[in-house]
Amino acid sequence: MKVLVTGGAGYLGSITARALEQAGHTPVILDSLLTGPRAYVGDRVFYEGDIADRALLRRIVAEHPDLDATVHMAARIVVPESVELPYEYYRDNVAKSLEMFDELTALGKPRILFSSTASLYALTPRFEVTEEDPVDPTSPYARTKRMMEQVLEDLARATDLRAIILRYFNPIGADPDLTTGYHLRDATHVVPLMAQTALGFRESFTLTGTDHPTRDGTGIRDYIHVWDLARAHVRAVEEFDGVLATVGAPYTYINLGGGDGVTVRELLAAVERVVGRPVPVVEAPARPGDAPGAFANADKALRLLGWRAELSLDEAIASALAWGEKRKDVLGYA
Repeated sequence: MKVLVTGGAGYLGSITARALEQAGHTPVILDSLLTGPRAYVGDRVFYEGDIADRALLRRIVAEHPDLDATVHMAARIVVPESVELPYEYYRDNVAKSLEMFDELTALGKPRILFSSTASLYALTPRFEVTEEDPVDPTSPYARTKRMMEQVLEDLARATDLRAIILRYFNPIGADPDLTTGYHLRDATHVVPLMAQTALGFRESFTLTGTDHPTRDGTGIRDYIHVWDLARAHVRAVEEFDGVLATVGAPYTYINLGGGDGVTVRELLAAVERVVGRPVPVVEAPARPGDAPGAFANADKALRLLGWRAELSLDEAIASALAWGEKRKDVLGYA
């Protein structure tokens, strides 16, 4: 199969492209390089540009008429930044995606795999969430994702567009060959920050939020090895039509997570266990937009995709640490 991957120069996009290749498929990359490094594209077919550029989309489809699906990963994703820059987040994540969906449907390329987020789930006492649980996004970033879910629902009801909406929990680690991994120079996600501290690139890890209604006061998350996440996309591409036929609808939601909850303090202990030494910590209040968290019930992914997370938390942490030691060689900065 041939698959358009928007945001394919990013962290998740580049690793998903690699997983598609390993499964025998051909990724076609569309990325503005706003954040993703050009090095992550490698020698893949690549178009540098905006997802809302209709002329560019027409060119891509003309040059690749055999495109089977689009994996839409291009987005701004930093929660605190979304609080500071809501216009940019709604413009880039919502308005531009709408243009792309409309153009792809008009071009006869209606299959969309959409990267959504578990951060939009409402807080539940048990923290475990299914796809049917209520949502209550607490940041502009999460609200843009929820808006796009609703856009896809409406378009799928009214047009030929078809959508599998993948709600990611917390991907960590790198691809198995350590060719790509987390790339932001100023890390904002918890495991890269812990890894940089454990490796001596930072003086301390700032633990934000210690009074959440969890078992130890820190946020609870579901951490999944990024390679498992990438494999899920391969399965979703391969089983796209069958999935929607099974659910009997033009769209569906699927949680992608490991299926268990880990607090930040527990994650810190796991990093210390894997690296073999303490990680210096400074405690601070929760950041704007931060939610207490949730973890996945991933039964639907197993039922529809035959997929479950296979790699352990320790393996994911070891992968993140190994990438942290190597990424300066790849990107020129630690």
